[in-house]
Amino acid sequence: MNYSIIRWLVGWVLCVEAAFLLIPLVLCLGFGEPYAADYLIAIAIAGAPGAALAAKKPKNMAFYAREGFVATALSWIVLSLAGALPFFISGRIPRYVDALFEVVSGFTTTGASILAEVETMPRSLLFWRSFTHWLGGMGVLVFLLALLPMTGGQSILIMRAESPGPSVGKLVPRLQRTAVYLYGIYLGMTLLEVAALLAGGLDLFSAFCVSFGTAGTGGFGILNDSFASYTPYIQVVVTVFMFAFGVNFNFYFFLLIKKFRSAFSMEEVRGYLAIFLAAVVLVTVNLTVQGGAGFGYALLHAAFQCSSIMTTTGFSSVDFDLWPTFSKTVLICLMFVGACAGSTGGGVKVSRILMYFKNIGRELKRLIHPRSVTVARMDGKPLDTDMVASVNMWLLAYIAVFFFSILLVSIDGFDFTTNFSAVAATLNNIGPGLNLVGPTRNFGDYSVFSKFVLMFDMLAGRLEIFPMLLLLRPATWRK
Repeated sequence: MNYSIIRWLVGWVLCVEAAFLLIPLVLCLGFGEPYAADYLIAIAIAGAPGAALAAKKPKNMAFYAREGFVATALSWIVLSLAGALPFFISGRIPRYVDALFEVVSGFTTTGASILAEVETMPRSLLFWRSFTHWLGGMGVLVFLLALLPMTGGQSILIMRAESPGPSVGKLVPRLQRTAVYLYGIYLGMTLLEVAALLAGGLDLFSAFCVSFGTAGTGGFGILNDSFASYTPYIQVVVTVFMFAFGVNFNFYFFLLIKKFRSAFSMEEVRGYLAIFLAAVVLVTVNLTVQGGAGFGYALLHAAFQCSSIMTTTGFSSVDFDLWPTFSKTVLICLMFVGACAGSTGGGVKVSRILMYFKNIGRELKRLIHPRSVTVARMDGKPLDTDMVASVNMWLLAYIAVFFFSILLVSIDGFDFTTNFSAVAATLNNIGPGLNLVGPTRNFGDYSVFSKFVLMFDMLAGRLEIFPMLLLLRPATWRK
């Protein structure tokens, strides 16, 4: 284990976070809020140890899978520990564990909240709360890779540990340029949404906060009713951008370099679109026939909620907990499907779903024709044995964490639907669940123990399970 490079990376993460905390500090001063000293304390607590840890560059810059996973997991933990300080020090969230829950939810782009009243929060804190979504969406370590030259050719291990999905690779030969391209696309799409929201009448502050939550597919709103009081135009714009940020960013890269055939031949993107359209049609019909809603109303809110849940954003335009059982079941299914690999969304990912169905089809063919040679393909390329084994092991780990988490949070005594949807919402980085954690409720009623379980789930879901599990394994820490 190369501890020195882990120390160096964690230090840089804290330094970057301290620098980003200057933004809400400036807003605090601009809005005339009395929390400037609190931000300065938080910046000092994050920046001082960060500078100390990053001061000495390691002599040995090479690292491997173990160092990549551990550095990623530890970076996200310290990022959250420091990011919670402005809420706690200012006294706006009196208990540190609640402030930590809120910020873990922010950085992991989950959007699960303990706050009953967000509109009473200072605007600078609301900005920081939404900005954590934007930072966590693409990943802080991916941002560092765009800034820091890494040697040894193993930087891809960090990107694979932090980026959602079963397969992450370089878009261009140099990994640093790949990170620059990803953040360039990410920033460009965010600013495009800001412009569209400004055109719809939102003020600049609201437009940025909403765009941060959409871009990171996070779900923190700045209004108590999330999106219920926004105009249909704003809801449509956010629906489109939630869907767009759930697309594999390789798709946009191919469009930029004019490789249109490569872009539109991506099976995952086509599958993602097909699942979304099917879900919207089913929910719209169900709301119209069984729910008694008008067609236009049903279509608008079905599209918004399906886009929000499938991309694991978590915004809500209505209280979907009041919808017919069939529509709620469709949304629960979308919670698990999730967005594309290589996007800012969570869930199992469409690519994995496609792989599982392709492997089932291959096995059925082998049962019918035992002597035939059948090969499952993705984007025209055969799925190699290592990839199949990797996605299968991920699913086993996902199921184990899911049901063990339900068992642990059930100690609080809430009903099964609440506990099941709470774990589904946090492990899949969605935000709202059903019943006591529905779109009009929050996670504040859970005990401290259950909140730590759900925080682990949020981090595990964002980091694809294994980096967090490795921290619990004693063998990980041996030299």
